[in-house]
Amino acid sequence: MRATPTPDLMLEPAFDAAGSGRDAIGASSLANKGLNTRHGTILTLEEINVSFDGFKALSNLTLYIGVGELRCIIGPNGAGKTTMMDVITGKTRPDNGVAYFGETLDLTQMSEVAIAQSGIGRKFQKPTVFEALSVFENLELAQKTNKSVWASLRAKLSGEQQDRIDEVLQTIKLDNSRQRPAGLLSHGQKQFLEIGMLLVQDPQLLLLDEPVAGMTDAETEFTAELFKSLARKHSLMVVEHDMGFVGSIADHVTVLHQGSVLAEGSLEQVQNDERVIEVYLGR
Repeated sequence: MRATPTPDLMLEPAFDAAGSGRDAIGASSLANKGLNTRHGTILTLEEINVSFDGFKALSNLTLYIGVGELRCIIGPNGAGKTTMMDVITGKTRPDNGVAYFGETLDLTQMSEVAIAQSGIGRKFQKPTVFEALSVFENLELAQKTNKSVWASLRAKLSGEQQDRIDEVLQTIKLDNSRQRPAGLLSHGQKQFLEIGMLLVQDPQLLLLDEPVAGMTDAETEFTAELFKSLARKHSLMVVEHDMGFVGSIADHVTVLHQGSVLAEGSLEQVQNDERVIEVYLGR
């Protein structure tokens, strides 16, 4: 069990037989931006348990995400993937266990708002954008989360904010649609816009729930390119069922089953794991 960190007491990386654990896969060029990640781990979950009316949604879940890593989470329905993200974002409080962002931020003691402001952004499967507002206004509003909608839209953007929105518009390939009402975008474009709404807040960890569901092949291919370009600048946790998409982006794959980690490794490793074949992939 992890001890509560203090400035003078920091965890050293731990290794297991498979080489996973707190050895910070993909650790590297992501700037710390004030978050203490001196050991290369941006997210630590240890022995997390969550029960709902006797049903154990998470069972001694232990997981580590490295700085700048692109991690894919797969598993059958009911494996605990959504509950895990709910714990990370403060929506659900674990019965017990340890959840840290960086070395010192105890997620179990923080509000949802404080967690979001600390640098964790979450995108749900269904895109949630302001359909009556333009693409640009959606991004403008996302930058100013501490104000009301209309006060934010009336406020004048700084040059730095304007530049950041322009940069994100190019990143998500919606620069030519900046004045278009969000409600007129395709499903895939709405997904890209919502990702952009997270990016303008400059999160260090992005949680993305089935991001390519309902997308065309071309949109799925662009999403893979986008995520790979975001990795190293951000850390990404992607929950997805599309194994082709997972194979095109993943540094490392974690398989959840019955609320705990069943297997970890490269996609090839987990696809050849007899336990994973039995409970998820099928023969």
